[in-house]
Amino acid sequence: MPDSILVVDDEKDLVDLISYNLEKDGFTVLKAYDGEDALRLVRTRKPHLMILDLMLPGIQGMEVCKRIRNDTEHTALPIIMLTARGEEIDKVLGLEMGADDYITKPFSVRELLARVHTVLRRSTIQKEIEKKGIFAYKDLHIDYRSHAVTVKNKKIDLSPTEFKLLKFLALNPGRVYTRDQMLDHVWGDETFVETRTIDVHVKRLRAKIEENMARPQYVLTVRGFGYKFAYIE
Repeated sequence: MPDSILVVDDEKDLVDLISYNLEKDGFTVLKAYDGEDALRLVRTRKPHLMILDLMLPGIQGMEVCKRIRNDTEHTALPIIMLTARGEEIDKVLGLEMGADDYITKPFSVRELLARVHTVLRRSTIQKEIEKKGIFAYKDLHIDYRSHAVTVKNKKIDLSPTEFKLLKFLALNPGRVYTRDQMLDHVWGDETFVETRTIDVHVKRLRAKIEENMARPQYVLTVRGFGYKFAYIE
């Protein structure tokens, strides 16, 4: 069965344009024109990915994204935010709400399709990693069950926090996370940690797994946003 994609936007002509090109590319398309209908379709039709506009009648796009991320059954649904608002703060907010990617209007259909394929591939990789419990990229190998990490077959001793940080990023290759998101996922609510502490831990982690600290190949900095693990083809 082809992957199904839910397109959510209150501009019918735009929804039709996106849907036409997605169907032409082999996807099955679901359509919604407001936030409430989008949430209903997520629950009933379980799409593989959602393209979500921010400015919607009724429930806004940010709130739709937040509710999905708080729903244990659908929290892993890949979401690409599509909006006319291109300010950096909106992109940061979108990422903090849990969006996997962000594209602004006007946009190239070719670019949107490329983003869709990228996010879907990333989602597939993540599921495979979680199922196998073993991750390998270039010279880095991680066994999530035994907490063993090697680089070029050399054992790397990581602190529990460094391992949790590496595990979190490597389970989501290519996805950008803000420092606040990393605090929530790695540290949770157990301790008070300032966001700048993230930079310290990333630096320590890089010192152990990267061959060249100035040009890291695993844990990458995304200027103005946060960090990500290198995208895996």
